[in-house]
Amino acid sequence: MARTVLQQTDIARALTRISHEILESNRGAGDLVILGIPTRGVILAERIGQLIAGIEPGADPASMIGSLDITMYRDDLSKNPTRAPSPTRVPRNGIDGKTVVLVDDVLYSGRTIRAALDALGDLGRPRAVRLAALVDRGHRELPIRADFVGKNLPTSREERIHVRLADIDGVDEVTIEG
Repeated sequence: MARTVLQQTDIARALTRISHEILESNRGAGDLVILGIPTRGVILAERIGQLIAGIEPGADPASMIGSLDITMYRDDLSKNPTRAPSPTRVPRNGIDGKTVVLVDDVLYSGRTIRAALDALGDLGRPRAVRLAALVDRGHRELPIRADFVGKNLPTSREERIHVRLADIDGVDEVTIEG
């Protein structure tokens, strides 16, 4: 049985807070690149970029939002070799010398983010890399933590977190099952 822990308004509020925290941490939107990790991380990155553009005068979402495919950098390809790669889209000014914020829907073991850091290293050399996650559920296997978190949801390993976003799933919600 699944229980809803975040609804549309909760997600919107969390993303607004994350957007403000990113701007405060970066001292504005200058030299900021926001890269979403497919699939839902890309949608969240786009939403954060739009929110930042609404908050920060002169911020251009097209010049700061992109996506980072990590498929070939994962350490579980032998277990799940049928992953379909997604396109990597980097803003036209690249990532060199910029602050890059990686965005994902759920932070769990940290292995996805490790793969993202490897992929990012092949694209250039950012000045700094930050991490934003809508949900941090704990159970880290690597020394990785999010700089910006929408909601901390301590879970057991048997529980499953489902993030649904209207762009893909028709509804914005986060549920726990198990």
